[in-house]
Amino acid sequence: MAASKTAGRAAGGLRNILRFPRPAPAPDDELIVKELYREYHQPLLKFVMRLTAGDRQWAEDVVQETFIRAWKSADRLDSTAGSLMPWLATVARRIVIDNRRARSIRPPEVDDEMALENLAVADEMDGMLRKVVVAEALNALTPAHREALTETVLRDRTVNQAAEVLGIPVGTVKSRVYYALRALRVALEERGVTA
Repeated sequence: MAASKTAGRAAGGLRNILRFPRPAPAPDDELIVKELYREYHQPLLKFVMRLTAGDRQWAEDVVQETFIRAWKSADRLDSTAGSLMPWLATVARRIVIDNRRARSIRPPEVDDEMALENLAVADEMDGMLRKVVVAEALNALTPAHREALTETVLRDRTVNQAAEVLGIPVGTVKSRVYYALRALRVALEERGVTA
């Protein structure tokens, strides 16, 4: 008997299905979705394509979401109305508006076509000026102090390795590095750079 009721409802179309109160979830859910899709998919898709400026993927997503909302609200739909298209169109329009709002709030997505050379780059002028000032401060040091710093700091050598390269005792390298760093700090402060 239940099978004959379902068959009778299917023959009557979507409006007949909606006339029967249905508990959630009902066995007729699949039938409701099929009828919605059969009757309204093409006209709703055409309508939504206009709203999405021809973006078919977006339009398909909107239509799918509209059908899901219609299915969830099937017990509240007016089965006496001649067509559900006005209700579906209103729901679809609201979904498109919500999608546009969401897209305007979040930052734009980056795709493969976006060239890296068009991206904003931080201004590196400060870093370059700092390098020039440090180079000038290094030039203000005595050649012996500059050599000691070059070997230990710039070439990342130990005090023993620097002593061997420079041909001087280890204690002399330590002393020169200590006084070179003090002199460099003063030279940088004179140029407005805090170390």
